Amino acid sequence: MASNGTFSVIGTDVVITGNVKATTELHVDGKIEGDIECASLVQGEASCIEGAVKAESARLAGAVKGSITARELVVLRTARIEGDVHYDTITIEQGAEVDGRFSHRVPGQSEAARSPMTPDTAKGDEQEPKLTLAS
Repeated sequence: MASNGTFSVIGTDVVITGNVKATTELHVDGKIEGDIECASLVQGEASCIEGAVKAESARLAGAVKGSITARELVVLRTARIEGDVHYDTITIEQGAEVDGRFSHRVPGQSEAARSPMTPDTAKGDEQEPKLTLAS
């Protein structure tokens, strides 16, 4: 939860069409057709998010159709995710369903450095993964 103790709730009877941005914790029990950007996201089991999710922390229990980017991500057993997942730390409960790619983010690494696309792979040339040790 945000440090000031405030949060916003989107109830089960609410459908939002459009992007949602919050500086505090957001609790979603309804449906959002758009992207979400917030400090912390808590998703209820019956909720549905159709869009990208960007949060410092996210606890997902419902359906998400879109990419997820979170520093700390918890995917509960009732979650159904269709999209790529970018995370610093992740917990996935047994029974959760994820249809997408996982990408571990390294804190402090630039977006370009995280991208798997290089000029050679963009042309269709497959390269072996490389390990570079910090000196």
